[in-house]
Amino acid sequence: MKILTLIPAAIFAATPAFAGPYVNVENNAGFTGSNFGGHVTDFHIGYESATDFGAYYIQAGPSIFAPDGGEEETKLTGKVGGSIQATDRVSVYGELSAAFDNVNSYGTKVGVKYNF
Repeated sequence: MKILTLIPAAIFAATPAFAGPYVNVENNAGFTGSNFGGHVTDFHIGYESATDFGAYYIQAGPSIFAPDGGEEETKLTGKVGGSIQATDRVSVYGELSAAFDNVNSYGTKVGVKYNF
């Protein structure tokens, strides 16, 4: 339990190994079986920083939502996320994403990565 209280302090005290702005263009498509449902293309500007213990990022910009057979729609979207190096071989990561419109929508991603 003691390690959990030390991790946040270590992240903020560590010297960044990399920090800077970036541009991210990403397309995500969806399928159910062989039926194409549509795709979303993000055009984000972001900032990321990495330390000896982990990394974080924040990015935002317009995204074009294009459902199959439907009308394209542009929405403001964003993501914030990061990872912590728990051991030499294990990292823990997470992401929160959001799309802003008449009804805002949110998504999460969490996971553990083991390197052999």
